Amino acid sequence: MEAYFDNETFKRIDYTKETLQKGEYDGCTFVDCNFSEIHASNIQFIECDFAGCNFSNTVIKNSAFKAVAFDKCKLVGVKFSEVDPFLLKVSFKNCQLNFATFYQLKLNETLFRQCNLEEVDFTETSLIKAVFDESTLRNATFDKTNLQQTDFRTSSGFSISVEKNFLKGAKFSKENVVGLLEKYQIVIE
Repeated sequence: MEAYFDNETFKRIDYTKETLQKGEYDGCTFVDCNFSEIHASNIQFIECDFAGCNFSNTVIKNSAFKAVAFDKCKLVGVKFSEVDPFLLKVSFKNCQLNFATFYQLKLNETLFRQCNLEEVDFTETSLIKAVFDESTLRNATFDKTNLQQTDFRTSSGFSISVEKNFLKGAKFSKENVVGLLEKYQIVIE
């Protein structure tokens, strides 16, 4: 029988030394916990908050993230593409997401606020109405990505092919529109 946790708070637990119990975590809060490089597969996280947690290279295959918020978390190299996509809803604030993979996920209306998203893979991802607020997207991959009505106005460092992605209604600022023209090697002053 799998464990069930309701509205519990977990503080400063190092799951590299303690076992993360398989089961369902509903309305739980995790503060300053270390999940780095562990196998956190087949776990349900529903309406959970993660603050200051380290998920670097954590395996989350078939885990569910339903209405989950990450704040000041390190999620380097996480393969979100392997999560359970059913009712997937996440938000990220002040997070390190370098080298993460979101391949083929539906992340419509997802908020990325003040995040570092270098080398992130958004190939074939649906990001309709997503917001990249003050986020860095250096060398992020956008290929056949649905970016309709996505807000990039305060983001930086991205390079997005107009031909290979769906950009109808996407929002850019005058300062960062160069990220759409970079491949043409045009000099803009």
